[in-house]
Amino acid sequence: MSRPIIAILRGLNPDEALPVGHTLLEAGIDRIEVPLNSPDPLESIRVLASKIGDRALIGAGTVLTPDQVDAIADVGGRLIVSPNCDVPVIQRSVALGLQSWPGVFTPTEAFAALQAGATGLKLFPGSLAGLAGLAALRPVLPPGAQVFAVGGAGPENFGAWIEASADGFGIGSALYKPGMSVGDIANRARQIVAAYDEAVG
Repeated sequence: MSRPIIAILRGLNPDEALPVGHTLLEAGIDRIEVPLNSPDPLESIRVLASKIGDRALIGAGTVLTPDQVDAIADVGGRLIVSPNCDVPVIQRSVALGLQSWPGVFTPTEAFAALQAGATGLKLFPGSLAGLAGLAALRPVLPPGAQVFAVGGAGPENFGAWIEASADGFGIGSALYKPGMSVGDIANRARQIVAAYDEAVG
């Protein structure tokens, strides 16, 4: 069962990419983002895409330019996540057949992203928009628009975010921090999946 959770592996090193990727898959998380401000992110994405890309959606976060989209596609990445709503980045992702999840905070950004062809919206920072912000935004969005809460959303409040209409989540430091052991990551991943499953009942 695929869950709408994107693992954000900021700071991941290429040599730990595969063990961490396998650990997340085993726990039930099959969407993996390596932010481009990690050490040698394209190599980590290449390793993950070549080894588990048939079972997981692999890509990059903090994607800011169309050239970066090209570089990610070249190493097999299929997921493009940005902190902002940049129309050329979205359009380039769509043109290459990749999933595009731009960061949005306002209705203006949300509609610009959807108009450009975004797969879904990353409400960021979720903690600043808040549950009330998402609940207020939802009625004006087109039916079926996917909104993932990122930043301030996690296992302790999945239920409240889902009630406010979040479709999914991006989870960063609650799941992975540089230097953590694979065992720690496995434990955290299992707890996050269990909390999500409980929240959706």
